[in-house]
Amino acid sequence: MARSRRRVALSFLFSFKGLASTIAVVGCFFFTCSFLLNVHVGSSSPTDHEVLGLKQYERNDGRHPLSLTSNALKAQLKETVRSMVDYQGLLLMHGSIARKLKLENSKLVRNFAEISINFTDLIKKASHCDVSDSNTALVHRFLKEAKERVKFAKQLISKSKGSFDSQLKIQKLKDTIFGLEEQMTKMKTKGQFAKSIAAKAIPRNLHCLALRLMQERIENPIRYINRQTKSRQPRQEFEDPNLYHYAIFSDNVLAASVVVNSLVQNAKEPWKHVLHIVTERTTLAAMEVMFKLKDHNGTHIEVKAVEDYKFLNSSYVPVLRQQESAELLGYYYGNGLENSTTDSSNLKFRNPKYLSMLNHLRFYLPEMYPKLLKILFLDDDVVVQKDLTGLWEIDMDGKVNGAVETCFGSFHRYDKYLKFDHPLIKETFDPKACAWAYGMNIFDLDAWRRDNCTEKYHYWQELNGNRTLWRLGTLPPGLITFYSTTKPLDKSWHVLGLGYNPGLSEEKIQNAAVIHYNGDSKPWLATAIPRYQPLWTKYVDYDLEFFRACNFAP
Repeated sequence: MARSRRRVALSFLFSFKGLASTIAVVGCFFFTCSFLLNVHVGSSSPTDHEVLGLKQYERNDGRHPLSLTSNALKAQLKETVRSMVDYQGLLLMHGSIARKLKLENSKLVRNFAEISINFTDLIKKASHCDVSDSNTALVHRFLKEAKERVKFAKQLISKSKGSFDSQLKIQKLKDTIFGLEEQMTKMKTKGQFAKSIAAKAIPRNLHCLALRLMQERIENPIRYINRQTKSRQPRQEFEDPNLYHYAIFSDNVLAASVVVNSLVQNAKEPWKHVLHIVTERTTLAAMEVMFKLKDHNGTHIEVKAVEDYKFLNSSYVPVLRQQESAELLGYYYGNGLENSTTDSSNLKFRNPKYLSMLNHLRFYLPEMYPKLLKILFLDDDVVVQKDLTGLWEIDMDGKVNGAVETCFGSFHRYDKYLKFDHPLIKETFDPKACAWAYGMNIFDLDAWRRDNCTEKYHYWQELNGNRTLWRLGTLPPGLITFYSTTKPLDKSWHVLGLGYNPGLSEEKIQNAAVIHYNGDSKPWLATAIPRYQPLWTKYVDYDLEFFRACNFAP
C-alpha cells in the first residue's frame, strides 16, 4: 500500500499538471534552508539537543580554545553538536529532494548521505565525550574534526544550491543560450564567408576540363579554325533578326555547356536559335572546342572573347576606369574574413567577379549586336526546361526589359538595393518600387536604343564611383537603368532560388521554363543542394572523353 502511494506521489510530482506544485515545494524548501543557515545561535535547540542533555552556550570571552576550562569546553562541545545536528538535518532534506528530483549528479546525493552518516557518528561520540581536564587534547581534536565536517557540509550545501534554485538555474540557462547564440552567429558568419570562397573557387575537375579542351585546341588547330573570324565577316545567321537570339556571357565552360544543352534539347525548332557566347581570352579556346564537339541539332553558336569588341575600352566604359582605383581593388581583394565579421550583409557584394567585364556586358547589348531587334539574356547558372520562343511573341508595351519581378510584401523593393539616404536616389526613385531578377531577360533592343539606356547606365555608374548610391553588383545599376521601362513577365518563365533555398515548391520548379541556381550553392560545386542537382546534371555531357578524363561522374 505504501509503495503504491509512493508511486502515485512521484507520478504527480513529474506530471505536467503537478509541475507548479513541485516548484512551490522547492521554493518553500529554500526558504526553510535560508532560515536555518542564518538563524542566530540563541535560537531554540533542536530535539536532538534535548536528547543529549546539552544546553546552548555563547563564547564571547575571545580566548583561544586551548585555554578554555572544562566547563567552557563542554559548552563549546554543546554548540558544535547543535551545529552538526542542524547541518545533518539540512543534508537529509537536500538528499531527499535530490532523490525526488532525480538529479543527474548522483555524486552529490551520495555526498549528502555520507556526511549525514558521519554527523551521526560524531554526535554519538559527543554524547560519550569526557570533558575532564585530563582529556582536553582529545576534546580539542574532536572539536577540530567536527568543525571541519560542518565547514565541508556548509560548502557542499552552498555549492549544490544551483541544483535546487529554479530561478538560478533559469538564469544560468539563459546565459548559456545567449553565449551559444553569440558563438552560432560568429560561426554562421564564418560559414557564409567559407561558402562564398567555395562559390568563387574552381573545382579541380572543372579546371581539368578547361585545360583538356585547350590542349585539344592546341594539338589540332586546323580542326577548330573559325573561318568566319578569319574572314572578319560574321555568318549571316548571327545577324538575322528573324531568328531567336540569345546572349550568354561566361568563363565557365561546364556551366555554359549545360545552358546550351538544356536550351537545344527543349527547343522545338533548334535550327532557328542563335547562341552568342562571350567569354574571356583565357577560356576562348576551351569554349570553341566545347561547342564544336557536336552539332547541337543545327543550333547556330557563335563564340567570341570580350576583347573582340574593340569599343569596350576604358575611355568609353566607366567600370573599366573604376577598376584602376586602388581603393576599389582594396575593397574587393582586402582582408575578406575580417570585413565579413563586421559587415556580413555585404559579403556577397565583395565578390571580385563584379570587377569582371563579363558581368557588365549586359549593358552593351545593342552595340554588340547592332542588327538585332530582340535578344534573350541568360546567366550561366540557369537550366532551360521548356521552349522559349514564346518570349519573342510577348507584347512589350514599348518597354525595354522583360523580367520576372521578385518583390513580395516589403521584400526585394528598391530600398533593399539602393541607398535612399542619398538625396539624388531619394528624389529620383520610389523606394517601394518592385525589383526584378537578372538571369532570364528579354530585351527589346530598338526600345533600348530609343531610350538611350546605355547612356543612363554610364551616367549613374560614374556617380557611384565611391559606392554612395548602391552596394556594387550589376542588379542595382540594372534597376536604375531600366526603372519604369521593365515589363513584368509571368513568374513561370523564371523561377529563382535553387542556389540557396532548399524549400521551393516541386510544382513551381516543374512548371518553370527556366530555373535559376542563383546563390552560393551552385550545381557544379560540392555545396550544391542535393535535391536540385539532378535537374542540372542531366544536361552534362558525361559521355564525352574530356569529361571522363577529368573524373566527372553522373
